[in-house]
Amino acid sequence: MGDFVTDIVPILAATLRVATPLILCAMGGLFSERAGIFDIGLEGKMLAGAFAAASVAAFTGSAWLGLGAAIVVALALALLHGFACITYRGNQIVSGVAINILVSGLTIVFGMAWFKRGGQTPSLEAGARFMPIEFLGAAAMRDVPFIGPVYADLIGGHNLLVYIALLVVPLAHWVLTATRFGLRLRAVGEMPLAVDTAGISVYWLRYRAVLICGLLTGIAGAYLSIAQNAAFSRDMSAGQGFIALAAMIFGKWRPWPAFGACLMFGFIDATAIRLQGVRLGDFGEVPVQAIQVLPYLLTVILLAGFMGRAVAPKAGGVAYVKEH
Repeated sequence: MGDFVTDIVPILAATLRVATPLILCAMGGLFSERAGIFDIGLEGKMLAGAFAAASVAAFTGSAWLGLGAAIVVALALALLHGFACITYRGNQIVSGVAINILVSGLTIVFGMAWFKRGGQTPSLEAGARFMPIEFLGAAAMRDVPFIGPVYADLIGGHNLLVYIALLVVPLAHWVLTATRFGLRLRAVGEMPLAVDTAGISVYWLRYRAVLICGLLTGIAGAYLSIAQNAAFSRDMSAGQGFIALAAMIFGKWRPWPAFGACLMFGFIDATAIRLQGVRLGDFGEVPVQAIQVLPYLLTVILLAGFMGRAVAPKAGGVAYVKEH
């Protein structure tokens, strides 16, 4: 039993850490898409947030200022997406893809101009990062069978942004199902004309939804560069925005199922990391490339298997034109 706990607790703890940016992005995309605004630009906003957080933290030495910068930049991109799709009724998919391409290029250009490190930022000191939080009595309890490792390393031992991500899920569920704002948000994604007829601004509701998406993707980006890692590196989001999008679709645009899908992706990634260097009998060592491709392969399988079954909000992707 002790060996089992010793083996499984690090994997579960790593699952939470790997799944954190996925959870934040999936919840952000869920708000946007439930309001009828498809957002392929989750990846771009997260990457921009990661660069802004690491850059500001490198200049100021403050993790909090880095987090604030990430949120501001992601909110600006969310407003750009909203401006293109809500105000000017542009194609939502094209706008999201454009944001991804724009950010992928600009982060490299600014990184090379500011830091002369090939698009990377300098390594951050401990004070400029969100470090793991050790719970009260964790060191003393670590040797207690079962309870000690679970309390010290699974429940505790994570940085602040991991706990924020875990709190966002029940908060998103409550907002969408138990508040007037959530009811209106879901209604505007299904039948915006009925919302408009009731005297509620469709445009303002959708703008608030994309801003919530910007807020959460900004936090996800900050997590990548100043919590999970100690610097920004080129394209460090590595497709995680798209994986979060797949988790949201797999969860049928509902918070708890999407959260479960994010944990599944995180568990596969965490397990795959531990498989590196492992030998499988006569087959030899597991190729690193085969391990790294697992999360992306699962994304394709899930989308291929569930895309037809998951029903998106009826007004999703459709620009609303107010009737006069």
